Amino acid sequence: MSDDNEQNGWLGRIRDSLLTEMDTPKHHILAIDDDLDVQSLLKLSLRPEFRVTTVGSTIQALAELSKKTADFDLILSDVTLLGMTGVEIVEDFRKSMPQIPIILMTAHGHLQNAVKAMKSGAFDYVLKPLNLDELKLSLEHALRVRTLENENSVLRNEVKGTWKFENIVGKSDAIRPIFDLVQRIAPTHANVMITGETGTGKEVIARAIHNLSPRAKCAFIPINCSAIPSELLESELFGHVKGAFTGAHQDKRGLFDEARGGTIFLDEIGDMPVSLQAKLLRVVQERTVKPVGSNKNHAVDIRIVAATHKDLRKAIREGLFREDLYYRLCVIPVALPALRQRKDDILPLAEHFLRKHLATHGLKIAGFMPRAIAKLIEQPWPGNVRELENTVERAAILCTGQWITEDDIPSAESSVSSGQFLDAYFSEPLPLHEIEKRYIQLILRKTGTSKEQAAQILGIDRKTLYRKEKEYGLEIAVENPPEIFAEALPPTA
Repeated sequence: MSDDNEQNGWLGRIRDSLLTEMDTPKHHILAIDDDLDVQSLLKLSLRPEFRVTTVGSTIQALAELSKKTADFDLILSDVTLLGMTGVEIVEDFRKSMPQIPIILMTAHGHLQNAVKAMKSGAFDYVLKPLNLDELKLSLEHALRVRTLENENSVLRNEVKGTWKFENIVGKSDAIRPIFDLVQRIAPTHANVMITGETGTGKEVIARAIHNLSPRAKCAFIPINCSAIPSELLESELFGHVKGAFTGAHQDKRGLFDEARGGTIFLDEIGDMPVSLQAKLLRVVQERTVKPVGSNKNHAVDIRIVAATHKDLRKAIREGLFREDLYYRLCVIPVALPALRQRKDDILPLAEHFLRKHLATHGLKIAGFMPRAIAKLIEQPWPGNVRELENTVERAAILCTGQWITEDDIPSAESSVSSGQFLDAYFSEPLPLHEIEKRYIQLILRKTGTSKEQAAQILGIDRKTLYRKEKEYGLEIAVENPPEIFAEALPPTA
C-alpha cells in the first residue's frame, strides 16, 4: 500500500508539474483600472494565455514598473485615471518603459481621448464594456508586433556590427581586416589596387571605398578594361575631339571627365594594352587628360581605384605591364580572400542573396534546410561569391517547396563547364538557331509546365518564350538531353 501511495505521489507531482508548465502564461500584462470588478474580470478571463498583474492607479503602476523583477510585456490601462487624460497616461508610461506597447480601455464617451492617446504612442484601444475576444486579439497583435520589432532590432544590430559593411557581407576572420582597411583608406585620396580571384567582389570593395570617401556625392564610374576593344578603350577613357578618326562626328567626353570629382574604377587593369598604359601613367602622374585628336591637356580631379585577378608582378617580368604604372596605382593594395578561405561567410552570404532575389523575383521561400546549408559550405566555389549568388538565385527560382533543400543545390561534381556541355549536347556543328532551339527544349523539359520558371532561366519574358515555342514547334515532347548536362540542372517537381 505504501508503495502504491508513493507511486501515486510521484505520478501526482509529475502530473502537477506538467499541468503547471502547460498552464504557465507566456506574456505578463500590467492592467490598470480603478474598478475592482474590471480587475477581477481581467485576471480571470485572460488566463491561461496571459499572466495579469492588476493595480488601481498610475502611481501603483509606475511602482510595479520600477521593480528590478519587472518583466511586463504589455500595459493595459483605463483611459481615465484620477483625472488624467489618455495622452498623459501614455506619456508617463513611455518615459518609464518606451519599448512596452500600451492598449487603452475606454467607454464610448471618452473615445476621442483614446484616439488622441494613440497619436501620442498608444498601440490600440478597446471599448468598454469589454468584448473579451476582441481584447485578446488586440493583445496578441500588440505582442506579435513587439516580438517582431525586438527581433528586427537584434538583426539590425547584428548586421551592422558584424555581417554587413557597405554591402560587404561577412563575419569571418578573413574578411574583417578588409572592413577595417576600407574604413581607414576611404577618407584619403590615395590610389588603390584591389586584387583577388574572379568573383571575389572587387567592384563591391571599390564602391565601398567611394561611398565612404569625401567623393561620395560625385560619380563612381566603373570600366572593364578587358571588355572594350583596345582601339576604342583610349577614346572611352580620355574622350576625343570631332574629326579625330572616322566616325568621330562630334566631341566626346571620356570617362575620366565623367568621373570628375569622384572615383574611376579600372577593373581588370591587367588586360590593358601596354601602348595605352603609358598614356594612363601620364594621367595618374599629372592628373591631366588629353582627348584623342587634341593637342591640349586639361586637369581632372579624380581618384583611381584599379582591380585585377592577374599576378601583375609576373606580368611586369614578362613585359606585359609597366612597372612604373604598377607602383603609381598600387599605393594601397587590398588583397581579397577567396570564398574557400572564408567558409564562415558562406551562410550569411547565401541568406543575403536569398533575401535579395526573393524580392527581385517576388518569391516566397522560408530559407535553407540544414542539409542544404551543409552542402553550400562544403562546395569549393571556384567562382567565389559571384558563383554562390548565381547558385542561390537559381535554387530560389527552381525551388518547388517552402524550403530550399540539398537537391536544389547542384553538387560541384555535377556542374559542367560550357565546353563539356557543348561537346556532350552538340556533337556536331549546328546553326545558331538550332542550338537555341535545343537549349529551350532542355529548359522546358526541366521546368515542366512552369513557363514562368523557364522564361526566368532563359532570361526572356513569357511572351518571347511563347513566340519561340511556336516558332520552333516545341509543343511536342522532346528527347532527353545527355546525362552530363541533365544532372547539372537542379531537379524540378
